[in-house]
Amino acid sequence: MGKAAKIFMVFAIIATVVFGAWTTVRIVKDVQFEMNCTQYLKRAADANTVETAKEELAKAISYAEAHNLTEGVVSIFLHQPKNDIGYWYNNMTEAYAELENLPEDATSLEKTNVLMKLRETLTDEKESGVSVTVPEGISIYPNNVLYFWWGLLSFIVCCGLWIMYWVAWLNYWD
Repeated sequence: MGKAAKIFMVFAIIATVVFGAWTTVRIVKDVQFEMNCTQYLKRAADANTVETAKEELAKAISYAEAHNLTEGVVSIFLHQPKNDIGYWYNNMTEAYAELENLPEDATSLEKTNVLMKLRETLTDEKESGVSVTVPEGISIYPNNVLYFWWGLLSFIVCCGLWIMYWVAWLNYWD
């Protein structure tokens, strides 16, 4: 193997590790958000009683507030309404207020209606089933731009260096 191929291989391995680190961090952040917020939203949407729904929704709201997920947009280029964190957060807090303001002597029908409305607020029906409504990319907010560039550049550099390695390796054998 030629000297150029060895140099490209070393840098390609380093670039691969950097890209792998980006992938790992993104997965860890997604899992953390899923466990500490999304799952509580799903449990609130599935709750059979107003009390249980309030408990679960309070946990999700508490996580959002502790991690400053109360306003902003997760989009980098296109600021779409579906990626508005403020709207998402306000929906959660307003839903909680509606649960909180439900009179203790509310009828079973009133409680069921509030729980159904909560489910419609927190989830979406998709072809693959029910999914919790959260802005895409919220798990890495407010560092979305940093993660975008880290992922894009490390992927491009990684691919470029591996191509250069293979070209140098093939040229060595000519």
